[in-house]
Amino acid sequence: MFTGIIEALGQVRQLQPQGGDYRMTLASGGLDLGDVKLGDSIAVSGVCLTVVDLHKDGFAVDISRETLDRTLLGSLKTGSAVNLEKALRLADRLGGHLVAGHVDGVGQIHSIQDSGRSRVFAVTAPRELLRYIAAKGSICVDGISLTVNALEGDRFLLNLIPHTLSQTTAAAWRVGQRVNLEVDLVARYLERWVATVSDSALKSPISRESLAAKGYPV
Repeated sequence: MFTGIIEALGQVRQLQPQGGDYRMTLASGGLDLGDVKLGDSIAVSGVCLTVVDLHKDGFAVDISRETLDRTLLGSLKTGSAVNLEKALRLADRLGGHLVAGHVDGVGQIHSIQDSGRSRVFAVTAPRELLRYIAAKGSICVDGISLTVNALEGDRFLLNLIPHTLSQTTAAAWRVGQRVNLEVDLVARYLERWVATVSDSALKSPISRESLAAKGYPV
């Protein structure tokens, strides 16, 4: 799990094709790798990847065919900047929102406007993801935890403050650029729960009898 609070800007050093998928080597930028071990997870522009090799100032990850098909990692080139975040520890502050690092789809930057010292991005989302996106809700874009300001048809608006722009790849986003999207976990699981629970279960109040029938001590 991650929080969507970017810890460092990394850079792609090498992309090696390996039997249909890739091994990617990255420079870690300012990311502290002192507590990272082989097998640990690091989010790379919003994609949870496993560390398979460690270097003094970088690491390597394997990217499966499934990940290449569902994310934008396959479009990265040597020198590309990426957002980096180490996996969340239970004692860490949850500064953003709960992020799994499992990309749901790809969006596209529709427009960019300055707003004071901030920058407003309109992002077009795939139709199948729009039902999970709500005004003032959370969304993860290229690994960055952001708040949805408003919805406009098939687009959502984001307001990025100068700090976020300076610490992430968002400062380099351009109109037409595609971005990785992960919707809020709560919205996704809530939909699944509503879809699978029967109408009678939704209407049944919790009682001592119903808990006892399910084996709970009452």
